[in-house]
Amino acid sequence: MEPKTNTHGRLIVIEGLDGSGKATQSKLLADALARQGVSVRQVSFPCYESDSSALIKMYLRGDFGSEPGDVNAYAASAFFAVDRYASYKSDWQEFYRSGGIVIADRYTTSNAIHQCSKLLEEAWDDYLDWLFTFEYDHLGIPSPDQVIYLASEVAVSQRLLMERYHGEDSKRDIHERDLTYLERSQRAAEYCAKKLGWTRIPCVENDAFRSIEAIQGEVMRALKL
Repeated sequence: MEPKTNTHGRLIVIEGLDGSGKATQSKLLADALARQGVSVRQVSFPCYESDSSALIKMYLRGDFGSEPGDVNAYAASAFFAVDRYASYKSDWQEFYRSGGIVIADRYTTSNAIHQCSKLLEEAWDDYLDWLFTFEYDHLGIPSPDQVIYLASEVAVSQRLLMERYHGEDSKRDIHERDLTYLERSQRAAEYCAKKLGWTRIPCVENDAFRSIEAIQGEVMRALKL
């Protein structure tokens, strides 16, 4: 199912694997648009500072099982979807409806990547249809106007994550610790990017991340407003 066209503001999603630079590129994009005089806001998911993320925190720290697959794709999707709904209704709904540009670090598209990886590939299309119908139609949150996918490699992203956590493996959540799961998520991300028409920005060259500035330049050139 293709995301629907919005009728109010614009929602641009920065998507990618853990450690792909989503937070950095989201901020750089929002700052660049603000300097141009664009009415813009940046949001990030999950909203860990909100009560709406309680089930997500329990899931990611392993309260429901130590492996990602211990919580099925549909249950885990609901945890993240409710957090997005709460954020939209309590924080940025009016801004978006008044014509503002919203830059999101992760969105429903993260469910597509991380929960598809728990399913057999032949079940991916049915799951994606369910997911987008659930969040965009039944919950009523906006669908993205553009998804910019920061394409990385698991091994390279893992090095960045370990730098972020200063080598303390205990700080990683159950997704970040499971390399097999992350490799499946990468395959799912590439599938979703092609199927759903995401804008793919390659972030790795010669087994290393490209510079932040080079990636930012591509993001700005690819932006559709």
